[in-house]
Amino acid sequence: MKYCSPIGDIDCDFLANVGSAAWHKQLASLVRSAGNRDFPARLEMVLRAIAGFDTILINTYKGRRRPLLIHDDYPSENRQQAIDRYLSGAYLLDPFFTAIDGGLDSGVYRLRELAPDRFESSDYYAHYYRSLGLADEVGLFACVGEDVLMVVSLGFQKDAPLKRRSLQVLKNVAPLIETLLMEFWKWQGMLFQQTLEKHAPVEAAFASFGQQLLTAREQEIVRLLLAGHSTKSAARELDISDGTVKVHRKHIYQRLDISSQSQLFQLFLEHVALISRQLRS
Repeated sequence: MKYCSPIGDIDCDFLANVGSAAWHKQLASLVRSAGNRDFPARLEMVLRAIAGFDTILINTYKGRRRPLLIHDDYPSENRQQAIDRYLSGAYLLDPFFTAIDGGLDSGVYRLRELAPDRFESSDYYAHYYRSLGLADEVGLFACVGEDVLMVVSLGFQKDAPLKRRSLQVLKNVAPLIETLLMEFWKWQGMLFQQTLEKHAPVEAAFASFGQQLLTAREQEIVRLLLAGHSTKSAARELDISDGTVKVHRKHIYQRLDISSQSQLFQLFLEHVALISRQLRS
């Protein structure tokens, strides 16, 4: 029997079963710890029980500043590739960051919903997903303060893919998780806020990459190609023809003295690293 409440029908059968009791005990513990330093680790335990992910990464974003790492479970041997290089500037090519910059609302989003059409063929995907054995990612986006967004990124390997049921559960609990993350930031954000404010944006890396050699339009095309857009997708973004994009790409390769997109990606990473060092000095 269901009791009709002002917020809709509540399934009393679900609330009465043993599994529900265990879940609500976990939930109560999580709520009690929301303002504590160890909340992210506790959140990981609860999310792992309902989604079975392989990796977790919790970052806080403020505008276009460099993300601030809050929590992760990456082993030490993967940290340089998965964490350090990402935070040093490669995040500029991340579909999650691009979505945030575009004003994405809070909620649960799968990587494939936000990524460009050729993202899985991009060097970024090869370096930050395929090489780490990840085939999919889901992000829980939560607005925790003014111009501050926290993203809980859950990674899934190919042999243990995200299940549709798990995705639906994540979407169902997302409003609660967002509220708890807001509470965590309310009490613990002061420990991170000063560092977050100091994290200068490296957007200058895009603005200055190839500046002396490329036209403004060619720089725009570089940005789209590195992010994983196909020729057709880049053409749509810039409202030009496919052929024009191809001509620009040919000129880009000639002027940068490269012959492949992999070389373009490597040049960009080196440039971002240089800009990051200059900003820190």
